[in-house]
Amino acid sequence: MRTSASYTQPVKHGAAPAVDNRNLARVMRAVRDFCRTAHAPITAFVAQTERDPYRVLTACILSLRTQDQVTAGAAARLFEIAPNSRALAASPVAVIRRAIYPVGFYRTKAERLVEIGRILQREFSGRVPDDIDTLLGLPGVGRKTANLVVTVAYSLPGICVDTHVHRISNRWGYVRTRSPEETEQALREKLPRRYWLEFNRLLVTLGQTICRPVRPRCDACPIERWCARIGVNERKRARRRLTSA
Repeated sequence: MRTSASYTQPVKHGAAPAVDNRNLARVMRAVRDFCRTAHAPITAFVAQTERDPYRVLTACILSLRTQDQVTAGAAARLFEIAPNSRALAASPVAVIRRAIYPVGFYRTKAERLVEIGRILQREFSGRVPDDIDTLLGLPGVGRKTANLVVTVAYSLPGICVDTHVHRISNRWGYVRTRSPEETEQALREKLPRRYWLEFNRLLVTLGQTICRPVRPRCDACPIERWCARIGVNERKRARRRLTSA
């Protein structure tokens, strides 16, 4: 399925620069160099899950609508009680609920996690599936989680798009989309496959440290010379208008 042409056509932004496939190699190299020494929550997430499919899947579910430090604590407690899908399937929902509190929607997540454990045991011999369509059939699993499992745990081609990837891809001027779902489709068409596996990790690291939603640190950004900064100037002008009103 192809996306609308409006999602991938070049972004017109006056004479401002923009990231495109002509300069993408230099951009990715600069971001990669920056991320080698950057300290971001996503680094701790990958380390905690040990790239294990079960841990990646369950920790990602816990992380939805939850702050990173809360997710880390909840995931550690969950893995002590249920280190694999067999233990998760055998755990009472009340026990999982207490373990993962206070993640967002912890009651619903506890029920879904136990259900997922039982499905994995019943239908997949305890193994987490390695394809996106099958993962999407699990309760509570959306495209972000499915892509993260495929890319992080199995090192298979996929593009995991969360709020950071969606925001930064548009801020760069690389795509013009209205939602993470549209961004994923646009990136699948435009982004060279050699960057798919690392794209989420690099942009999330950049988004958690430099390219933040509000007041991004553009002066410290490794790709300042190429970024179109779409949306950044508009917010600054809006703040100035409110201040002078």
